[in-house]
Amino acid sequence: MLMRDESYYKSIGFMCGLEIHQRLATKEKLFCSCDATLKEDTQIGKVVRKQRAVAGELGKIDMSTSFESSKNRQFIYNLYKHETCLVDIDEEPPHDLNSEALEIALQIASELHAKVPDELETMRKVVVDGSDPSAFQRTILIGYDGYLEIGKKRISVPSIFLEEESSGIEQSDKDTVVYNVDRLGIPLVEIDTAPEISSPNEAMEVAKRIGLLLRLTGKVQRGIGSIRQDVNISIKNGARVEIKGFQELDSMPEIIEHEIERQANLIKIEAQLRKNGAEVGEPSDITEMFANTEVKLLKNSIEKGGIVEGVRLKGFAKLLGTEINKGRRLGTEISDYAKLAGVGGVIHSDEDLQSYGFSSNETQAISKKLGIKAGDAFLLITGQREVVDTAMKYAIERAKKAISEVPKETRSADNKLLVTKFLRPLPGGSRMYPETDIKPIEVDKKHYENLLKSVTSVEQVQKELEREIENKELAEQMLWSPLLSLYNEILNKTGVPGYVVAPILLQKYTELRREGVNVEAISTDAILAVFEEYKANALTKAAIGEILKHAPKSRKEVFDLIKELKLQKITGKRLEDLISQFAATSKDDLIKKIMSTYRLTVDGDELSKLLNKKGK
Repeated sequence: MLMRDESYYKSIGFMCGLEIHQRLATKEKLFCSCDATLKEDTQIGKVVRKQRAVAGELGKIDMSTSFESSKNRQFIYNLYKHETCLVDIDEEPPHDLNSEALEIALQIASELHAKVPDELETMRKVVVDGSDPSAFQRTILIGYDGYLEIGKKRISVPSIFLEEESSGIEQSDKDTVVYNVDRLGIPLVEIDTAPEISSPNEAMEVAKRIGLLLRLTGKVQRGIGSIRQDVNISIKNGARVEIKGFQELDSMPEIIEHEIERQANLIKIEAQLRKNGAEVGEPSDITEMFANTEVKLLKNSIEKGGIVEGVRLKGFAKLLGTEINKGRRLGTEISDYAKLAGVGGVIHSDEDLQSYGFSSNETQAISKKLGIKAGDAFLLITGQREVVDTAMKYAIERAKKAISEVPKETRSADNKLLVTKFLRPLPGGSRMYPETDIKPIEVDKKHYENLLKSVTSVEQVQKELEREIENKELAEQMLWSPLLSLYNEILNKTGVPGYVVAPILLQKYTELRREGVNVEAISTDAILAVFEEYKANALTKAAIGEILKHAPKSRKEVFDLIKELKLQKITGKRLEDLISQFAATSKDDLIKKIMSTYRLTVDGDELSKLLNKKGK
């Protein structure tokens, strides 16, 4: 997709900010002593609940929580032996704040040059999508008025929070959502930038730089889902929209571009609707007119006891079918709202009604019943009565907004189509209230000042990597790699030089992925064991890749693989004995013969040096 220069984005009033959520690498959860490492654990039971919205600190119920609550879904929570306790399911008060998590959060705040409050106050944030069994998330403002430097530009970081991770979805449908409570309560930092990002490409660069700073601490979790990036954007006459669910940062600019396109097209539609004198009518039950219908969608629904409701959309003709993004239209936007109530049957008059099976008599009857005139459109929804009533309410709400404004929404990133889809209304400030079970914490300002003084720049880190790896290109790759913290851990714990470790993590891992090996499954303990064996002269460098092909998950598995695959390094006296078994015309011929058979267990450099010593 064509990316424009910054003057274009300035001309359309483009505003953009990021919210970065990163899990911290602590031993325990934020407010209890449960394991926070997400190891495989034994399920010990489940809890079943429903949730409803409550008023926040300002005495109002937030629109987004009210919207979620109205879905009336049942939530099932899977509980685990070492990773779940009564705190997680809100049957026991929270324990003291995890001091390890606090220290990491303060270090991250210092990396962003933030100020810290004199006293840390824990707040509750109302969350009724079921992701927390208690229907709220605990959060603490840990830093404010920070900044991030990208080249010569400074991006403000107005707030940094330390908070609880949510539960992970196992499965869901319109009536029930199953959550795993193992990750609930893992310490998480949220970093918010000001809306000072001037282009979609810059948004990607800022997200990458924040991710890099987090990895440089060496105290954040790695792996899929451990970091999430949300983007807040708006344009002139549009609305602030929060986009969640970016899987790849490289797709961020194009998804933002398509959201700009969506808002721009909605603004044009809004102007045309106003010009048409558009209005949204009241819904009517029109089930009776479809008693003998051949429209399968309606027929099947009615046979199951369902109803059909219709509503007149004055002045909407042809605009429901207007494309706002590739494959998405205004009708799709309205349908998205309705379908969140759990209906599958939503039809509007800008669609090809004959393809559904509507007869001309039926379309005429609909028009007469709903009072459709030239320039008007209609919307039909079918399903069980209580569901249809809610779905029609949502659809009407969205249709009315099409006339008056681009709605403020939380939307998800569709990583295939590279567009955004509606999730819920944008949260407001009415869902926060104080946590009365946790005492305020006084911040040690002197300690924080020392953290500020010890901040290391990205440039300093890159120079150190170049020194360790002895290859400028690989050093730069390692700087931006999500495996950087693993690289540092290997060097610190095994003493293996960087010029050995970096090619394995950056090049060998890539080769193995292409071969279909799940390298993400290799545990830290296993990779450390491999390099410890290499350092102890028990493995060759070539054997490391052979062991990693099996994606070992434990130290024991590594040692078993070494024995099973017969990968013990041949060295010293054993190597000398091996040399004597080969006849060769020259040193090179001898090396070639030995290495062709023993390439995984004989080190070529060691063999060459030994032959030189023997005068071969």
